[in-house]
Amino acid sequence: MTTESAPVITIDGPSGAGKGTVAQRIANSFGFSLLDSGALYRLTALAVIRNGVDSQNPQAVAEAAADMAVWFESVPEQGVRTFLNGTDVSYELRQESTAGLASELASLAPLRQQLLTLQRDFRRPPGLVADGRDMGTVVFPDAELKIYLTASAECRAERRLKQLNEKGVDATLGSLLEEIRQRDERDSGRSVAPLKPAADAIVLDSTAMTIDEVCLHVTQAAEQRDIHSALNPA
Repeated sequence: MTTESAPVITIDGPSGAGKGTVAQRIANSFGFSLLDSGALYRLTALAVIRNGVDSQNPQAVAEAAADMAVWFESVPEQGVRTFLNGTDVSYELRQESTAGLASELASLAPLRQQLLTLQRDFRRPPGLVADGRDMGTVVFPDAELKIYLTASAECRAERRLKQLNEKGVDATLGSLLEEIRQRDERDSGRSVAPLKPAADAIVLDSTAMTIDEVCLHVTQAAEQRDIHSALNPA
């Protein structure tokens, strides 16, 4: 199997739909590599904040991204740890200020072009699960399986509030709901790679579904498309 022929499963959708958790579970169960594309934009936002880069200057933002040394480390029972220039920045990446700026920067064409090659480099045997907002529409349009995972804004705000409370971070449901709605509008309305399902994507609404149920749907869809687990190949 060559790099170009390695199967790709894309999981796109708005913030808080559960795509990160689903992507990690599917990648682990299939023995595939994992790409958290949203982390790359949050890492850029963090680099912009730390280095005092003008976020309104598209070229400066793209240059900040080009200077990043990034890697991911999967930790059992803890999720994925993210490192920027040798420092574990997993906590900082989940802050609302970082996520909000990342959503704004994601509309910058020079940055998206800078990160495009980096994202595609994650495709390698035995396969890849890519989580983001334009994985199936722009980055991997030839993906064997495309999932668009969504949920109501209220449900996503409640999930985010629970996550933050578990981490000891103060937040209110009202403020999170407003931020999510603003981010949805920004992501879906941008002229460059707007958030939307690919034409051939399977749309799953997780509002009334458990993570296990979503993962089962994705696994069954992969099997129907003859995408086999590297841990248990057919």
